Amino acid sequence: MSLAVQLGVVVGYLLVALAVGLAAYRVAESTAADYYLAGRSLGTVVLLFTTFATLLSAFTFFGGPDLAYAAGPEWILVMGVMDGVLFAVLWYVIGYRQWLIGRAQGYLTLGELLGDRFGSAGLRALVAGVSLLWLFPYVMLQQMGAGEAIAGLTGGAIPYWGGAALITAFMVAYVGIAGMRGVAWTDTIQGLFMLSVVWVAVVWVLSSVGGLGAATGAMVEARPDFASLGGGTYTPGFIVSSAITIAFGVTMFPQINQRFFVAGSERVLKRSFALWPVLVLLLFVPAFMLGAWAAGLPVEVPEGANVLPVLLNAYTPTWFAALVVAGAMAAMMSSSDSMLLSGSSYLTRDLYRPLVDPAASERREAWVARVGVALFATLAFLASLTRPGTLVEVGDTAFSGFALLAPPVILALYWRGATLWGMVAGIVVPQVAYLLLVLVPALPRSYAGWDYALALMVLAAALTVAVSAVTTASPTADPRRVGLGAD
Repeated sequence: MSLAVQLGVVVGYLLVALAVGLAAYRVAESTAADYYLAGRSLGTVVLLFTTFATLLSAFTFFGGPDLAYAAGPEWILVMGVMDGVLFAVLWYVIGYRQWLIGRAQGYLTLGELLGDRFGSAGLRALVAGVSLLWLFPYVMLQQMGAGEAIAGLTGGAIPYWGGAALITAFMVAYVGIAGMRGVAWTDTIQGLFMLSVVWVAVVWVLSSVGGLGAATGAMVEARPDFASLGGGTYTPGFIVSSAITIAFGVTMFPQINQRFFVAGSERVLKRSFALWPVLVLLLFVPAFMLGAWAAGLPVEVPEGANVLPVLLNAYTPTWFAALVVAGAMAAMMSSSDSMLLSGSSYLTRDLYRPLVDPAASERREAWVARVGVALFATLAFLASLTRPGTLVEVGDTAFSGFALLAPPVILALYWRGATLWGMVAGIVVPQVAYLLLVLVPALPRSYAGWDYALALMVLAAALTVAVSAVTTASPTADPRRVGLGAD
């Protein structure tokens, strides 16, 4: 199949997703609540799939199979079982409470909620600033995944930078017009599509190599260590550290956290997090097993390439491989547009409006958001050209940074004794320590397989409690905003 047809499949799929977003835009209202939260009206299917598709990123489709190919299928245990269940629990603990508070008070962002809870525009800006800091590498990860996918699909005819540039241009255009309603509609279609094509890919590959037994047997023969639980990369420290930091980090991702505000009813919210583990397993098991099976098949994966496009090119028709990569890129776009949409809300609602122009009209705020989205995406694209690590490494860095926010936020939602200075200490000190671990190569990120991010999460909780115990509440703080009563 010609290069033009391959690219036609990819671009055509992205244009279909864009058309759905435009249709949603036509029925949207011109309000911040509708643009950022779809008017808090999403039903169970759309809420479940928009959350699901927002997490269907390069980390899932390319980083996950790559790790399974290199280290074994136990990545399913981390992402599918442990995080599928743990995130559902956190969706209830944090998300349900945020939904109740947001519906009562009209909040659009986590920063607004915490800013009112503690009577501090500075805390509101701090939460937004930390969130945007760690959002940057995760947006960059999507661009890296797109670049690698297109290069792998076309055998290098389209360079890495070309694929990264393509998804950057699409997501900037899309976010500027679609809003949450358009994102949620396309997410639902993309989520259903990707579930379907991944399972079709499994059936196609297995039928081509002689069935499940043949594929698994070849995998075990080539890599006997893949047949045992634990060992190699998958030490207890790695499994537990990854599961906890990813699950807690996901709850603080702006694009996920903001979805805690959008359910149309309590029943919708509870159904969604109850069904979440099932949906996760339905995608992660086939996607990661494709990567693990590839370790026993006669496929050559070039250095720096992703295993999934190479495997599909070898065992499925070219048009189908292109369709899967197109769907994966659309999923990356659904992640990226959600990130940029939520990031723009943090930029405008929590930084620009309270600190720069409190009297800004919604029209001016909208233009600031669009300019910020374009600048943010362009800088992330330029950074992605340096390829600072593997998809898993870049994703893990962002997950851990967001995970450090979770302990202070949970305390703020449930403990009326938390004070402004307790929150500041619980956020700033662990974040600075973690930045040093990331930026200074000489400092180790783990000890005996245990990620230092876990210790920093404990430190965040301890500092929030300890400093709150020796400081007094701000006179402008109002715990009643989150249903805790007076201090």
